[in-house]
Amino acid sequence: MNASPIPVWQPSMFDLLDAPSIDRGFAPLRRVWLDHESWVDHAPGWLAGSDAVFEQVLVSRAWQQRSRHLYDRVVQEPRLTSPWNAASGQPLEPPILEEIRQALCGRYGRAFDSVGFNLYRDGRDSVAWHADRIPAEIEAPVVALVSLGEPRPFRLRPKGHAAGETRAFSLGRGDLLVTAGNTQRTWDHCVPKVASAGPRISIAYRHGMDPNANAHKRSQPYDAAARPS
Repeated sequence: MNASPIPVWQPSMFDLLDAPSIDRGFAPLRRVWLDHESWVDHAPGWLAGSDAVFEQVLVSRAWQQRSRHLYDRVVQEPRLTSPWNAASGQPLEPPILEEIRQALCGRYGRAFDSVGFNLYRDGRDSVAWHADRIPAEIEAPVVALVSLGEPRPFRLRPKGHAAGETRAFSLGRGDLLVTAGNTQRTWDHCVPKVASAGPRISIAYRHGMDPNANAHKRSQPYDAAARPS
């Protein structure tokens, strides 16, 4: 389904002055353990000049609004999306996004062969509690999120524990959040609605989702030796 109009975006003049770049040394990254087998890596401001990247992605992607079945009716998903995969033969634009992909491949030992672009136009756009649909044969899946634009809450909670403790991050302005270990198998995540928010784009790098890429091989969890005792 074709998307509704893209939102008006007010970038930071200071951020637009910076040429987009990433910290290849991952210096701001810190690891947060959710349980003994699940963790996330969080690097605030990992992508410098992120507002310029936001503008390029906003105007260059073919945004669509997906529909899905909810009980006995069809509803529109309250966000816009746009996919990319390596098998398409199309370059990942702007070039900084390909640089990010290569850096993530090297850091996490995964062949990130697909990218999902998600546009949250304002505080009414959201995504409900869920886990990503990842093929069961992929062990210890890694999903890397790069967030552009206005920060929004990103929450995680253990599956089956709706009233349990949640972990929350505020993601935007070039932040990186990587879910790994057993996180995608045993934890759900969401981006809740908020009273007021500017537009935000979440760029999700995934591996093993492209059937034409050789990324279904079994592999050991990255940095497994760093699990807490």
